[in-house]
Amino acid sequence: MKLDPVSIEILGNKLTSIAEEMCLTLQRTGRTLYVKETADFCCALVGLDGKFFAYPRALGVSGFVGLDCTTTIEAVGPLQQGDVILTNDPYRSKGLATHLPDLQVVQPYFHEGRIVAYGWGFLHASDVGGKVPSSISPSNHEIFQEGLQIPPVKIMRGGQINDDVVLLFTANSRTPDANMGDLKAMLGALATGRDRVAQTVAQHGVASFLDAQTDLVDYAARRARAVLSKVPAGTYRFVDYLDDEAGAGLPVRIALAVTLAGGNITLDFTGSDPQVAAAINIPSHGLPHAWLTLRILALIATLDKGVPINAGLLAPVSVIAPAGTIVNPLPGAAVGVRHAAAVRVNDALNGVLGQALPEHMPAASGGTIIPVVVAEPARHGHGQNVQVVEPMVGGTGGRRGYDGADGRDSSISNLSNNPVETVEAETGIEILRYGLRPGSAGAGQWRGGNGQEIRFRILQDDTFVLARGMERLRFRPWGAHGGQAGAAAGLVLHRQGEAPRELGKIDLLPVLAGDEIEIRTPGGGGWGDPFRRDAAAVLADVQRGLLSPQAARSEYGVVIGGQGRLAVDAAATEQARAQGSKGIGRFGPERDAWERVFRPEHLDRLNAALFALPAAARSRRRKQIFAAALGGLPPEFPRETAADAALADAASRFEAAVAELVSAVSAMHN
Repeated sequence: MKLDPVSIEILGNKLTSIAEEMCLTLQRTGRTLYVKETADFCCALVGLDGKFFAYPRALGVSGFVGLDCTTTIEAVGPLQQGDVILTNDPYRSKGLATHLPDLQVVQPYFHEGRIVAYGWGFLHASDVGGKVPSSISPSNHEIFQEGLQIPPVKIMRGGQINDDVVLLFTANSRTPDANMGDLKAMLGALATGRDRVAQTVAQHGVASFLDAQTDLVDYAARRARAVLSKVPAGTYRFVDYLDDEAGAGLPVRIALAVTLAGGNITLDFTGSDPQVAAAINIPSHGLPHAWLTLRILALIATLDKGVPINAGLLAPVSVIAPAGTIVNPLPGAAVGVRHAAAVRVNDALNGVLGQALPEHMPAASGGTIIPVVVAEPARHGHGQNVQVVEPMVGGTGGRRGYDGADGRDSSISNLSNNPVETVEAETGIEILRYGLRPGSAGAGQWRGGNGQEIRFRILQDDTFVLARGMERLRFRPWGAHGGQAGAAAGLVLHRQGEAPRELGKIDLLPVLAGDEIEIRTPGGGGWGDPFRRDAAAVLADVQRGLLSPQAARSEYGVVIGGQGRLAVDAAATEQARAQGSKGIGRFGPERDAWERVFRPEHLDRLNAALFALPAAARSRRRKQIFAAALGGLPPEFPRETAADAALADAASRFEAAVAELVSAVSAMHN
């Protein structure tokens, strides 16, 4: 380190405060609910190496610390004062942007004619074109359906707005005025960062400012390695599933092996499924990308609460993500709902690290993040009003000594919920209920957090509702160390004169005035044997309306009685608990049934064989092999049960089909 510890501490705090002031500028001047309320944005200071050396601790999206601006900066050639780069292209920016609605801006900061740093900002725009309002449809099968792709270009040249780029940008959006309002807010945030950097350089000198960039990152890297060196060395494995490709099709498997040694960690996604013809692929480029490493950042920052938040946190992390997998798709793949797969990667990391650190790691969180969007006719003039209603999440998983948090998600989301009054003021909907979902928590000695539920009424015709990223409808959030799985997600349409309809996942749902939409998110998994839970804690949940007396008896063995005032019947509880806990199991009956047919060792062999085939053939061959096993099972399997004999027969057919493919691939390469 070139600077002394006192100088590093002073400059570290000062530079972090600059990033946070940039975020405040953006939030206070932003146009849409995405920015003003949901806080789907962030800002940071970028070093000469293209990586973040100062990142906010408490504002905006917390997980993008590891993004890299290098490719975006190099793409536009020489920069001068007043230039600002704009991009949203996940492939041409090499993962700086991760789907098209995320607008990225980068501005060089000069001192005496040379660049000394860069400012960075991003926000989620209301709409960048594509086949649906808000641009995100899970059923998109290529990025060209997802909207306008903006390679790194100069939105400002020498301090002047580039009108040609603005014209192209606004012509390809359903919400051009809202987009420009948010873009100008980002430019204002960059200007704030430029002014504060100039003040810091004037006060501390350019040499100290440049030294701080590298010293802060190196310091964070050392502290990150110190945390990881305390994790027992070894290789740990875990597998988790996305429900399906986009409301239909086969489940998608994410396999992960993690190796820890000497303060370093390697994440190996070999064995994960091939990329899919749906918008859930993660454009990581095989790097230690933010969407693959968030749980590592959370672990380090939890076990070392004072560690600087910058790119150094990822220095100990390496990634193996084979090209063409769900976590590293080939260029052109759709990525709009990449956060759905990122949540499942986070769950897989959670499962892996829980083996190494059972005292620290929780059970699975709700495992879904659902930005519920309404697209309605604009109130004045033509066009559409496209707004996020709420970013719905599930509950947090329980962990040793602590219940999960109700209605919050500790995985990849720190988005804020929107005030009901603001939503109703800016959209044509009426929110009837928004609160916790009783009975959704996974049972455990420390239960999971309850999920959320929302019900809202549509007030005008010709409206559409989107709820992208819905997950955990098929495979529940898993429990840990004897804890039980949380409840699955659900979506129901209530229409006057009709019975309620369970819709499952939706893409673009047309609705009428008077229709009501109900969305229920999953609860987190439980930790530990539910029959060892403190009976007083069970009673408290019953009193709060989060658990029924019947569920208290069946899930926890706690008998609640009393007239008017509820109380624990100690004798009956002792007798009930003596009979032992049964429950739905750690993973839930759906995953248990699935893996009785599609065993992990056979899935490993299948994916190894698939990746020996040309990329274009993998999806087709995979579907053929699964069809051979699924043909004799119920249409809704695994949510619909099957007899043991049918499961065994399907497992035999699947094993035989995999063996046939392995033999064919071997012959092809000999």
